[in-house]
Amino acid sequence: MKSSEHTINRRDFLWQSGGGLGGIALASLFSSEKLNAAEKRHKLGSPQYAPKAKRVVQMFMSGAASHVDMFDYKPRLIKDHGKKWDAGEQVELFQSSPGNTMASPWDWMEYGKCGKHLNDVVSPLGQHVDDMAFIHNLVGKAGVHSTSTLLQATGFQLPGFPAMGSWVSYGLGSMNENLPTFVVLPDHRGFASNGTKNWSSAFLPAQHQGVIIQPGADNPITDLFPQGKYISKKGDAELQSVMGKLNRMHEKDRPGDSRLNARIRSYELAARMQLSAPEALDVSKEPEHIKEMYGLNLASNKYPANINTPEETYFFGQKCLLARRLLERGVRFVQIWSGNDNRFPRRNWDSHEDISRDHGPLARGFAHGAAALIGDLKQRGMLEDTLILWTTEFGRMPCSQGSKGRDHNPFCFTNWLAGGGIKGGVSYGPSDEWGFKPADRDSPTYVYDIHATILHLLGINHEALTVRNNGIDRRLTDVHGHVIQDILA
Repeated sequence: MKSSEHTINRRDFLWQSGGGLGGIALASLFSSEKLNAAEKRHKLGSPQYAPKAKRVVQMFMSGAASHVDMFDYKPRLIKDHGKKWDAGEQVELFQSSPGNTMASPWDWMEYGKCGKHLNDVVSPLGQHVDDMAFIHNLVGKAGVHSTSTLLQATGFQLPGFPAMGSWVSYGLGSMNENLPTFVVLPDHRGFASNGTKNWSSAFLPAQHQGVIIQPGADNPITDLFPQGKYISKKGDAELQSVMGKLNRMHEKDRPGDSRLNARIRSYELAARMQLSAPEALDVSKEPEHIKEMYGLNLASNKYPANINTPEETYFFGQKCLLARRLLERGVRFVQIWSGNDNRFPRRNWDSHEDISRDHGPLARGFAHGAAALIGDLKQRGMLEDTLILWTTEFGRMPCSQGSKGRDHNPFCFTNWLAGGGIKGGVSYGPSDEWGFKPADRDSPTYVYDIHATILHLLGINHEALTVRNNGIDRRLTDVHGHVIQDILA
C-alpha cells in the first residue's frame, strides 16, 4: 500500500520549522508588510504632495456626445461623406447596422496658437484652446448608457461604488465647513441614467455623497429649510438642538458606527447651510456683464417646445455661474450635468435620429457656459488651481444611422481638461482616420487614467487612496490607471 503524499506550503513550513522560530520570523514579516502598506496609504484630509489643483469641475454630457461633431476633426469624413463606410472589420453597433460615411453638419476651423480644429457648434471654446488638453483615444467597456455612465462617474460599471467627487471629498476633506464638499448640479429636466447612483458615496461615509442643488428652483436644496406654515425658524432651531443631543447620546452607545456619525454631521452641515447657502446661490448681485457672459440674459418664462439653443445656453450657463460661486466659497468638487435620462422628444445627447436637431442646441449651450466659466476663472486667478474635466459616457459613430443620426461608439471618444496643472494646447492620443477607434489600438486611454491624473493633480497618489470594503481594498481606479504625463504642465 502506497503511503499518501503530504504537501506543505511555504507558510506552514516556516511556521513549523525551528521550534516555531520560523513562525515568529514570518509574523514579523507580515507585520512589516502591514506597516509598509499603512505608510503608503493616503493620509485623509490633506494631499500627499504639493497639489497643482485644489478643486474640480466635472461637466458630464449625458447620452453620449459625438466627438466627431465637436472636437475630433476628421477630413476623411468630409471627403467620403455619403459613401459606403468600410472600417475593414466587422462592426457591431448598439441599434443599427453601419450606414454611410457621415460628415458633421457644421464646419471646422482652427483656433489658438496650437491650431486646434474645433467645430463651429462649439466655437465659443476656441478662445481657450491654448488652455485645454484634448484626449482623443478614450475607450469604454460597453455601449449601454447606464453602465458606461457609472464607469465614467465612479470607475466601475456596477452600482455600489463611490463617485469621483466622493473620493475627493473623502481624501481631502472640506475647504468650507458651511458648504458641502461635493455638489451636483443636474440637468433642469431631470437626472441622467442611474440617477443618484452617479454621485453616491456608496461604502464611504454618507457625508461624502453629492449634494443636489437645483439652480433657479423655488427650493434649490431639498429639505434644507422647514416646509409648512406652522414651523418657525426658532422652532426649527430648537428642534435641531434637541435632535443633536439625542443623536450624540445614541452614538455613545454605538461606538464605531460611521453611519450614525455621518447622519449627525449631515444635520449639522444642513444647519450651517441654512445661513451660508442662500448667499452662495444668489446670482442676482452678479454684475450684468458677468450674467450676460454666462447667457443669463436669455432667461424666459416660456421656451419653444422643441430643443433650442437659448434654453440650453441659459440653463447650462446658470449652472456654470453657480459653480464658480461655489468654488470660490470653498466647495471642492462640482459636477455639472447636461441632458437627462432617455425620453422623447430627445432632451439629451443620444442623437440616434438627428445629430443636427439634438447636438446643435446642446453643444452651443454647453460651449457658451463652459467658455464663460474658463474665462471667468482665469480673470479671477482661479483657473490655475481649478481643474475642469469635460466627459461623456462614450462617443458616436463616424457613419450614419438612418440618414441624420449616429449610433453609439464605445470604441473611441474624447475628453478634455483645462486648468490646474494641465498643459494647454495639447491633443493627446489620436483616433484613427475615421474617429472610430484609437490610432494606436494597443495604447488606448481609459477612464482610470483620467481619474488617476485628476487625483495626481490634487496631490493624491491614486493607488494610495483606498478603503477596505467586503475584504477588498477598493479605490477609484480599481486595479488600473496611469497618470497621463503628456498633458501635465
